Amino acid sequence: MQKNQGQGAIGDGTRAEGVQSFFLKKGTLRPPCIWRAEGIYMWDHLGNKYIDASSGPVAVNIGHGNKNVIKAMNEQAEKVSFAFPLLFESEANITFSEQLTKLTGPEYNRAMIMSSGSEVIETCMKFARIHAIRSGESDRHIFISRNPSFHGCTLGAQSLIGDVFMRDPYAPIMMSYPQISTPMMYRVPDNMTAEQHSDNCAQELEDEIIKQGPEKVLAFFMEPICGLSGGAAYAPDSYYKKIRQICTKYGILLVCDEVLTGSGRTGKYLASQHWPELNPDIIALSKGLGSGYFPISAMLTSQDMAEVVADTGGFPHAQTFTGSPLACATGNAVIREIIDNDLVGNSDRMGVILRKELRKLQETCPIIGDVRGKGLLIGLEIVADQSTKKMLPNEINSPTAVAEIGIKHGLMLYPRRTGGGKYGEWLIIAPPLIITEEEVMDLVDKIAVTLKEFTTGLIEQNII
Repeated sequence: MQKNQGQGAIGDGTRAEGVQSFFLKKGTLRPPCIWRAEGIYMWDHLGNKYIDASSGPVAVNIGHGNKNVIKAMNEQAEKVSFAFPLLFESEANITFSEQLTKLTGPEYNRAMIMSSGSEVIETCMKFARIHAIRSGESDRHIFISRNPSFHGCTLGAQSLIGDVFMRDPYAPIMMSYPQISTPMMYRVPDNMTAEQHSDNCAQELEDEIIKQGPEKVLAFFMEPICGLSGGAAYAPDSYYKKIRQICTKYGILLVCDEVLTGSGRTGKYLASQHWPELNPDIIALSKGLGSGYFPISAMLTSQDMAEVVADTGGFPHAQTFTGSPLACATGNAVIREIIDNDLVGNSDRMGVILRKELRKLQETCPIIGDVRGKGLLIGLEIVADQSTKKMLPNEINSPTAVAEIGIKHGLMLYPRRTGGGKYGEWLIIAPPLIITEEEVMDLVDKIAVTLKEFTTGLIEQNII
């Protein structure tokens, strides 16, 4: 491919460095400067081509450069780009809410539209609290979440996450809520089956509720399938039924964080739809909801819950871009693309093929410990030894090292480790839902080359 010429130096110290200056440690490899993107591919300013193997931060579900979405955004901007919902209704907002609730099912027929994932998690927290007050249960104020988990970066959302490396620096300026164990099924405790381990994790919820006082516990937050916190890990079916039963027993709201797992990512529109008995009371969506084209998120709940709040004074919560017409028009167009192109079904079909091919690669690549997930949300766990599940030395930071090699081979990977590697190290493999079978094979080939180079280096250094 012909490369772009004369675009000027990137990061040469002669101009402001932008957001990267806040993230990069001294000596860290600078990421490529993106120039354009289309479908599952991205090109940097030098013309190098990459597969976006993770849809950015697992957000660009419909792929890059979708002309129908861009057209819808332009048309809305020409009509009206902004209208504050306390002063005006918006046709785009009404249409988007109707489209979204049709996809999520009759239990969730009320949607509040916000901007980001972190923000919508806090919206769920505040809605749960105001609902309790208006229902005559004002003592309920304690949230319980899981460890590991990830729910966002704002202080409220971060008070729920289970990663001490992200929490501890900010602990003095935020709330700290109790947490229970997440069933990480790749590393089950000795002398336990997966079901026994997940049963124990579910029992922790009931034990914690009793410890805190059932009348004080407000809601339990969980990711139905772990996103960045657990590399697409999920529990046996029995776990989800038990969680629902416990929450119902004590009158506690069950909130599913589907910021990452929703919008078709796992082969269902909602990941919680894989377990109908889970039946959350509140759902949080973002990321794939706008597919990276415009910031948008949504809190979903039932008409009954919404009316309890609306009929007793309303929900005292909004921000500037609540219900943004431009955001909602973008969301409408994204949903249309998902429906018209059967992207939920494609996520399921391509996910089966991708996991199969990665498991074939696992047979010849000694550092692939586990391949897991549903749909096109896949975790590829990196280990030093497949038989013992021993991890590589922590100082190597293997996911990041692999991702840096991947860039050389035209592959954009999302490296993750939670708790500094305490719970494992993995690559998130989550390409756009538009990926074809031919592109899946290209993706796997690039992963294979990347992992081979990394493994060879480990062998040469006598690390494995």
